[in-house]
Amino acid sequence: MDFIRMLMNFLAHLYLSGDNRDIIIGNFIADHVKGNKVESFSPAIRAGISLHRSIDQFTDNHPVVREAVERIRTEFRKYAGVVVDMYFDHFLSAGWADWSDEPLQDFTARMYAIINASEGILPPRTKHMLPYMMNHDWLGSYGNFDGLNRALSGMARRTPFHSNMETASETLRNDYTFYQDSFNVFFPELISHSTKVRDGVIAEIH
Repeated sequence: MDFIRMLMNFLAHLYLSGDNRDIIIGNFIADHVKGNKVESFSPAIRAGISLHRSIDQFTDNHPVVREAVERIRTEFRKYAGVVVDMYFDHFLSAGWADWSDEPLQDFTARMYAIINASEGILPPRTKHMLPYMMNHDWLGSYGNFDGLNRALSGMARRTPFHSNMETASETLRNDYTFYQDSFNVFFPELISHSTKVRDGVIAEIH
């Protein structure tokens, strides 16, 4: 599932990073930094990696998320969590104005610029992924069904067995209110958690 993890919920992670450029980079690259390789990065980037992992742990253990995942477990099996992450990035993108005063296009352009400026320190897998991410505008495309379906169908083609993810956007369309309500309950709690963790890690590096 490593390639699949490359594609999921970058928008939420970057949104939750705040304005510290190193924390943004650390949060962005975290899934591509394994074992003691984390020690090769600056304290601020390591703080971003720590934030990313805390966000994932909070998300995976949240009862609203668990209920959402179990609702589609039979259909998508071990990829149900990936699908829910993509659904939630869809809601963040589609309802962006409810969560940020900065227009989504401005935010994504700023994130791409920050990541590009740090290309020299990105892990190899991140460097390999970045051109595809920018060319297909992964950060900005999930807010509409066409973009979400393209991403999910592309992920389905890369799974080692039939994952059914090419049908996941239609599953969302048929159960939209449930997942939107789930996101609206969960995401404010994730923001609160992430802000506390981010404030803590920033305090540690100063």
